[in-house]
Amino acid sequence: MKIETVPVTGRENKEEISPMLRALSRFYEALNSRNMVMMAENWAQNDEAAMDNPLGGIKRGWEEIRSVYERLFGSASEYHFEFYDYTLHASGEFFYVVGRERGELKTADTVLEMRIRTSRIFRLIDGQWRQVHHHGSIDDPELLARYQQAVLSGPR
Repeated sequence: MKIETVPVTGRENKEEISPMLRALSRFYEALNSRNMVMMAENWAQNDEAAMDNPLGGIKRGWEEIRSVYERLFGSASEYHFEFYDYTLHASGEFFYVVGRERGELKTADTVLEMRIRTSRIFRLIDGQWRQVHHHGSIDDPELLARYQQAVLSGPR
């Protein structure tokens, strides 16, 4: 198993990376640019999709997942995330990545250095890699509370 050390930021040249990494990179491009159309294209548009993360708890199906991104994208915060220290595992019509996200989230009165354990699963659907699962965890309870406060309760 090879641990990848070059972070995925969303700014990669999509023509120079594998289709699997392209799907992962497109996710981070959508996230960091607050692009809901691109985010929707990255996720499976069916009930198979599931997400468990610090902002939304467990969400099932794209419509529930969309609501979490709408809340983050609509927040007044500035942020940037990247995926690093990860492994990629592929088998047939599925691949998954297990690693870490890091980034920064800024509000008018807060700057948070984000550290999130992250896994994402993609499935090949109609010839395109689509995300079907995401799990993210923040180990530090204080950071988790401050992140949720900044995004979920902060001004929009």
